[in-house]
Amino acid sequence: MKRSALALAVLLSFSLPAAATDDGLSLVPADAASVGVIHVADLRTSPLAARIFSDTDKLTVDGDAAHFLAEAKLNPKEDVDTVVAAGSPKGAGGSAGWGLVVFEGRFDPVALSAAIAGRGAVKVSTPAGDYWQLPDKNAAASSNHEPGAIAFASARLVIAGNESSVVAALARRSAGGSAFRSGAGLGQHLSRIDSGASAWALVDVSRLPVAGRSKAAHASGTINGKAVDVTAHADHADAAMALVSSMKNVSLLVFQATAKGDALKLSATGLVSDDETAGLMEDALRGALAAWRLAAQDKSPETVSVLRKFTVSRDKTTVSIAGTLPGPAIRALVDKKHAQAD
Repeated sequence: MKRSALALAVLLSFSLPAAATDDGLSLVPADAASVGVIHVADLRTSPLAARIFSDTDKLTVDGDAAHFLAEAKLNPKEDVDTVVAAGSPKGAGGSAGWGLVVFEGRFDPVALSAAIAGRGAVKVSTPAGDYWQLPDKNAAASSNHEPGAIAFASARLVIAGNESSVVAALARRSAGGSAFRSGAGLGQHLSRIDSGASAWALVDVSRLPVAGRSKAAHASGTINGKAVDVTAHADHADAAMALVSSMKNVSLLVFQATAKGDALKLSATGLVSDDETAGLMEDALRGALAAWRLAAQDKSPETVSVLRKFTVSRDKTTVSIAGTLPGPAIRALVDKKHAQAD
């Protein structure tokens, strides 16, 4: 009887449909060229929150936006816990680019649906769930233009993006999720992300557009005894150009940000093929840092001391830059941005 019961349990496990998942990362397809996550819930308790959500607060005084939020019973600052964004550019072979954003938190699907329907969205049903096709004023400008879409999949999950991406994400959710978390595509690099990171991104550099990288005139030079294509000028623009040029040797970029009190700990790591290439990248990065410090002396002298604390390191296959933006520096940057916007 025990053997029969076990056999029945195994049979049922294969015959029953997979449970739908509300985990945003599990909806990322294996062919994503970039994936990013923001843990809004982590930042919400940080002193940085007031600055981070300052633009969101403006929505409450905007007429239509405020009405929409009220009708949808949505407070982005309190209701959104995690944002997962993924995408891929248009391929060289003509494959279409796509973008997907998944919001995890607390939502009212009924109220959200009513609010968006009242603004011209059209409901579309699929075997994996319903979504709303958003009104698109630019549709007539291009015959191959794909409209945007949004799905209020559950009280915990909202999926948005171009229409085909949302449809595919609904299908993955219904099937129990993709294999991203178990190592599919960029998911194989998840171990490079610190568990406590407040925000992070993985970027497959080889799949990003490189147009414009070769537009600059480069002089022949040597780094670590090897002839390379670098600019010979010492100003910050040319140093940045040298850094961009060296990026063609990077296959993967990893960005991370972690809130520490009112400060933000930052790091970026590039994955390269060998030790010599890592050395070239390290030199280009150190040169760019020095040039940025020089350029900041007149326009933003307080930034110089912050940049001096950023460190560059490498091993045989990675090059990293890391440092911390203190609270006053962050406030100064945000205030400057708002002043320019005004």
